[in-house]
Amino acid sequence: MPNHDQIYEHGVLNYHLMISKQPELVPFIEEIKNIRGLDIVDLGAGTGRLTVPLAPYARSIIALDASEAMLKVAAARLAEAGLSNWTTAAADHRSLPLEDRSADLAVAGWTICYLASSNTPDWRQNLRQMIVEMKRILRPNGTLVLFETLGTGVEKPKPPSFLTAYYAALTEDYGFSHRAIRTDYEFDSPRQAEELTRFFFGDELADRVAAGKASRVPECAGIWWLHV
Repeated sequence: MPNHDQIYEHGVLNYHLMISKQPELVPFIEEIKNIRGLDIVDLGAGTGRLTVPLAPYARSIIALDASEAMLKVAAARLAEAGLSNWTTAAADHRSLPLEDRSADLAVAGWTICYLASSNTPDWRQNLRQMIVEMKRILRPNGTLVLFETLGTGVEKPKPPSFLTAYYAALTEDYGFSHRAIRTDYEFDSPRQAEELTRFFFGDELADRVAAGKASRVPECAGIWWLHV
């Protein structure tokens, strides 16, 4: 697999192009919570996949990410949209630079998994710290929404084995509700599909995409949510 830390620092524009080929996610969040007029925190905001579409509805929104390069793209997109109700900050999910009870909604897209993978030492402690921090910043009746992968290049959920214990902990240990959705990529051409999947997911998936000569790459994702 490609080194995602390197991608998030040096392959930002290709990453943003790739995720721009997926469907809008705000409607899924709206099914869980009314987002209008809320103070929102986006953890692992990246280039603003969730921040930018949520910002027009929010009272305020804070984009947090470990990568300054990703946050620069998010900030440019928010400014280009003429929005002024936002801030960005570099942060570790285990120690958020935010006050207690300062948000109504915290969202985290495809990001908690990096510290909660069973391949990561002390992943259970990492997960506990992240959940504690996210709960700490939420006001009473606040909501936490997580998006994570259930498999790319598959038509039915097939989560990576190194994430199954994390997913089980979310529901069994922390009381999250859960549902599966589709987040298929609709690339401009079969060539773009191959190039961008190779860039982010590696040769095994990209070789299958190339053999299929299709612009569409199926993906399954999960949403976990908790009202606190």
